[in-house]
Amino acid sequence: MKILITGTAGFIGFHLANRLMERGDEVMGLDCINDYYDVNLKYDRLAYAGIERSQVEYGKVVQSNKHKNYRFIQLKLEDREALHQLFATEKFDAVCNLAAQAGVRYSLVNPYAYIDSNIIGFVNILEACRHNEVGHLAYASSSSVYGLSKQMPFSTSNNVDHPMSLYAASKKSNELMAHTYSHLFGVPTTGLRFFTVYGPWGRPDMALFLFAKAMLEDQPIKVFNHGNMKRDFTYVADIVEGITRVIDNPPKGNPNWSGLQPDPSTSTAPYKVYNIGNQNPVALMSFIEAIEKKLGIVAKKNMMPMQPGDVEATSADVSDLVEDLGYRPDTPNQEGIDQFVDWYTAYYKVMV
Repeated sequence: MKILITGTAGFIGFHLANRLMERGDEVMGLDCINDYYDVNLKYDRLAYAGIERSQVEYGKVVQSNKHKNYRFIQLKLEDREALHQLFATEKFDAVCNLAAQAGVRYSLVNPYAYIDSNIIGFVNILEACRHNEVGHLAYASSSSVYGLSKQMPFSTSNNVDHPMSLYAASKKSNELMAHTYSHLFGVPTTGLRFFTVYGPWGRPDMALFLFAKAMLEDQPIKVFNHGNMKRDFTYVADIVEGITRVIDNPPKGNPNWSGLQPDPSTSTAPYKVYNIGNQNPVALMSFIEAIEKKLGIVAKKNMMPMQPGDVEATSADVSDLVEDLGYRPDTPNQEGIDQFVDWYTAYYKVMV
């Protein structure tokens, strides 16, 4: 297929682009390369796929020097005219929208970044898909949409009307907007609620990256809610496998869907929402112990209160992912942490 992946200078988008290239798809990557975190890491991800920093110029399509089936363009999703021109020219078979302003805590201090990228940018993607007959739009949602819910494990059939951050609200909005386009215009859309993704080439604002960096620099780590938290940490290769299977299987309308008992994860329209998580919540202190084991370092811990917008626990029900696509994420946390640390120490040339 000819697939557009937005956010390919980002963590998950980088891994997905490489996976789809390897299996023979024609891939176009798109990213605005903003400075939410270190742009050098973003450019190095691009360089790994054969896009050199010196080649990148806003609005210009660049050919990879490593992969004949990979091209990249620097573009903002908010740039409606340029985005529509790209879709009209390229005629994509499928789109995977992973570009977004990420981060729960950052949404408390810079809310407009989330509206611009996650709302305005997303409606531009929807419109471009609608007017250019894209066969399937898969897009990143988030486990953050479950908000105040205490129903564990989190199920896509549960109500998610109580988000705890603007980031979470923007992701819930994406799901609602996507359903509208599936219903009105027949655009097949699939939302993907990711659960705490980690692994090599990860984001510097995520817990594993922050913990490893601080421990290697002999600095204390910040342990929120005094360590009384659980997360369904999910290894990035498992996320990519789930996304790939979703892309290959556009949703169809559910003939059994009922407005009298409406399941929010499906519809009479070609619309679906999946969780992609490890369905094995790990206590934060156990996660830290696994990092300590790999590094051979006992972390100095600064125990802190819960941060605004955070939730105490996440746990994914992936039964529909298993039933529909035959896939269940299963990478053990210690294995994933070991892979991340090996990458981190090599990338930053750190001796352990």
